[in-house]
Amino acid sequence: MVVSMIDRSKLPNSFEFVVIAGARARQLLAGSVPRVAPGDHKKTTIAQREVATHLVEKISLPDAAGK
Repeated sequence: MVVSMIDRSKLPNSFEFVVIAGARARQLLAGSVPRVAPGDHKKTTIAQREVATHLVEKISLPDAAGK
């Protein structure tokens, strides 16, 4: 089994990466279909790979102050 680490130097914001990957992992645990080949990996690892390969990105919500 080959395990590849995510190169944190290529991430613009590691905190944002963790938040997005966590949200995606919760979606996968709830039954969402993975966007990468799952193999024998856990849902959290699949979510990290999806975010690292830009298959999943954050959604910017409209500013609440602009009502």
